[in-house]
Amino acid sequence: MKSLIALLISTMLAGAAHAATPNPTPDDVKAAHDLLASMQAEKMMRMTAGMSKYASPEQRKQVMDKVINLQPEFVYTRLATPVAKLLSKDTALEMTRFYQSSYGKKVLHDTYNSSAQMYPSAPKPTPAEQAELKKPAYIKADQEFKANESAIHHETFVLLKEIISSK
Repeated sequence: MKSLIALLISTMLAGAAHAATPNPTPDDVKAAHDLLASMQAEKMMRMTAGMSKYASPEQRKQVMDKVINLQPEFVYTRLATPVAKLLSKDTALEMTRFYQSSYGKKVLHDTYNSSAQMYPSAPKPTPAEQAELKKPAYIKADQEFKANESAIHHETFVLLKEIISSK
């Protein structure tokens, strides 16, 4: 019951954070696709599947087998349109650039490969990386991305449910 309430609250909050792009253009979708590829969204899908609750260990194994066998391109393509509705093209392009940078790759590695932490911390940027993080374009994109991050995770969960229910 608590998880259902938390999901409803996060969905409502995510709905309030949308960038309001109800009809994304093909360029918007491509920018979102490239962002998902740069942030290795297939790993986000695996994390979502791993954190979900299952009726039995066998069901968990079946789901994880399905998710592990997904082609990364499938995840990027299926999530691109919903993410393009959440983020502006400029944000998707700027965050793609960030995740392709040396610091962005460290952040991704830490996100997907670190053990459970009570207080997760980001890697320490070098002075050059710190200067990049202070640019107005990045600051604006990061704020929009963080405002929509829970909605992006929700879209990942929706896709996971579709994959689970497909035979």
